[in-house]
Amino acid sequence: MQQLTVLDNTLRDGSYAIGFSFTATQTSALCRDLEHAGVSMIEIGHGAGVGATAKGLNPAAASDPEYLRAAAGALECAAFGVFCIPGVAELDDVQRAIDEGIGFLRVGTDVTRVAESRPFIDLAKRHGVFTTANLMKSYAVPPEEFAAAAALSASFGADVVYLVDSAGTLFPEDVRTYLEALQARSSVSFGFHGHDNLGVANYNTLLSADLGATLVDGSLQGLGRSAGNAATELIVVSLEKRGYDTGIDGLQLLRAGEVHARPLLGPGGFESVDVVSGLAGFHSNFLPKVLEAADRYGVEPEHLIVDLCEVDRCSVQDDDLRRIALARKASAARRAGAGEPPKNRRPVHTPLSRGA
Repeated sequence: MQQLTVLDNTLRDGSYAIGFSFTATQTSALCRDLEHAGVSMIEIGHGAGVGATAKGLNPAAASDPEYLRAAAGALECAAFGVFCIPGVAELDDVQRAIDEGIGFLRVGTDVTRVAESRPFIDLAKRHGVFTTANLMKSYAVPPEEFAAAAALSASFGADVVYLVDSAGTLFPEDVRTYLEALQARSSVSFGFHGHDNLGVANYNTLLSADLGATLVDGSLQGLGRSAGNAATELIVVSLEKRGYDTGIDGLQLLRAGEVHARPLLGPGGFESVDVVSGLAGFHSNFLPKVLEAADRYGVEPEHLIVDLCEVDRCSVQDDDLRRIALARKASAARRAGAGEPPKNRRPVHTPLSRGA
């Protein structure tokens, strides 16, 4: 059987979905159950990584040291690790995490800002820590540019480079194109992290495995930012069905998801802004700005998301947001003055109107 490592990031990415409210006690309990199920890599801490709470960025229920010590005290064999975003995290934050015994570090930068990861990767590698380069918003550049960024990350010493579908916007054919471009450019090991805005995160993860990924991410019950992540339980049982050896007991993992993640989920369904984010390639971290502008200018946030992503899918500049919102507002006013229906209104088709 082909071996593949599944990393669980419930305690990190999942924290976005619950207001960063995981406690140190919950961290200990979930770490233990994940390890008992056979999960060998467990990511913990604030959703935005180490340093976020200390900088006052949506402070979490526990500090970085409290999360780290909770995991260290609970685990016997599995490795625990943290995420860091240069600028949110400082090198001292990473050094403290290394001193607390992390087994891996994940350095996240926008795909257009890979150079910022170098000192963090250097620090981790000097201490012998397994390190991944997570190229956030990978879809913001063409596949060849992504491949070049991945090769640069590999040259810095990253053990694994990730294709990161931050907005859940990639279809399987896109994942194939990006990963084949990477393979044509570099021999670095690669992983995949997918969000589920368009409902294909689990399949994209399986496809990444088929294309040669050595590491893939998931969170229990898909708990995560925006529309959520690929679901660890579904990934594991599906990989097993396809002949992969993950070393994880799928049934035990399903029970862990029912106990720890299911009670945290709200009612079913999905938000329109999440689906449009997947459609346009919009990172949900920028959503509060968009919602505030939509309310201020009286325009639909979904329209702002689409228009903004035609300008830049890595960042949201205040000037761009204001200009686009004003243009949308002016356009709506002109249509209303001319007695036109809303631009997005479509004819209603019934069986009779279709001649059925």
